[in-house]
Amino acid sequence: MLPFLTGTILPSNQQERKPRPWLLLGTFLLFGLLTIFVNLGRWLIREDPLQHASAIAVLSGRMPSRALEAARIYRGGYAPEVWLTHSTEPGATLAKLSVPFSGEDVYDKLILMHEGVPENAIRILDPPIQNTEDEINTIARAVHQQPDRKVIIVSSKVHTRRTQALWNRLSAKQGQAIVRGVSDDGFDAAHWWSNTTDVLDVVREVLGLINVWAGLPLRPAS
Repeated sequence: MLPFLTGTILPSNQQERKPRPWLLLGTFLLFGLLTIFVNLGRWLIREDPLQHASAIAVLSGRMPSRALEAARIYRGGYAPEVWLTHSTEPGATLAKLSVPFSGEDVYDKLILMHEGVPENAIRILDPPIQNTEDEINTIARAVHQQPDRKVIIVSSKVHTRRTQALWNRLSAKQGQAIVRGVSDDGFDAAHWWSNTTDVLDVVREVLGLINVWAGLPLRPAS
């Protein structure tokens, strides 16, 4: 009988037809990384259901959107006060140059009043803050003095997960934070890679979350 009919002679390319585990693993990892990349923007948004609280705290930045959202929540009757934080910079440095400067809290207060929040319902918290960690600690000290120890914290949508992570790391024992994003936020969670603003926001938030999970070894710039 001819050898090729007996099956004793293997084709020379048999090795090429064998499954390659590393190729399957690489394909699986690539698919997983692509899935994470596509959904990263959505994952960064982590909002809590609205509920009644002692106050609505506005994180600094992204003026006027956060103050406008706080006013909407206030008009919904979820809290009797709106809290603002304030910073000494860049006002202190500009004052040395004889350049007048009104802090963000001044403009946020005007925005809130324009949107129907009474002046006596707006509270500027002390001490002055320099970064988000300072803000969380300042808000936590204020809410700890309230009867129900609950505060609604308003930030941008992309910042909500890190805000909640910072609260859990720094201030969970002081009270409960109900984190809310700006309802008409322009952040495109489904296509965050399509513009530089959203890309920079996502990169900053991811790096910030890694720092929080690691125990905040990197201190914020003052």
